Amino acid sequence: MSIERKGLISFSGQDMTVVGPDIKVGQTAPEFTVQNTDWKTVKALESTQDKVRIIASFFSVSTSVCDREIRRFNVEAASLGEDVVIIPVSMDLPVAQKNWCGAAGVDRVMTLSDHMTGEFGEKYGLLLKEVRFLRRAIFVVDRQGTVVYADYLPAIGDEPKYDEVIVAARAALG
Repeated sequence: MSIERKGLISFSGQDMTVVGPDIKVGQTAPEFTVQNTDWKTVKALESTQDKVRIIASFFSVSTSVCDREIRRFNVEAASLGEDVVIIPVSMDLPVAQKNWCGAAGVDRVMTLSDHMTGEFGEKYGLLLKEVRFLRRAIFVVDRQGTVVYADYLPAIGDEPKYDEVIVAARAALG
């Protein structure tokens, strides 16, 4: 049975129920199964083993804040090199993610969909029960699978602290 918590975030003026516990720095990142933009099932951490991962939970590719965030991380990916994988995850359908990435020219991030089961959302304390969307958060996971950075943003419309995330990813490279 999952943990359910209220009072952490609101959406459209309504208090939301967040499903799952918050992830903390120092803990092992939970594995999660999602779909890629070709509808293939992917174990996100296993498929990026031995890499530093930046995992970004976002609301939807159809919003301006998420659009900016993914585009920014797509640009940052070029400077981080092959040993860092950026994994944006949302509840958008894989086809919507694929179409958006194609139209936006986003090709350096591994966009994944949690729409089938919400497993990522539940394991990382991100699933908003009433609307079945994810709250915005960002994690950096080192090569050994340990969370070295975690930030749950207080509002869905807030953007991550990009510089902090990039510094944490570079530090995790060693």
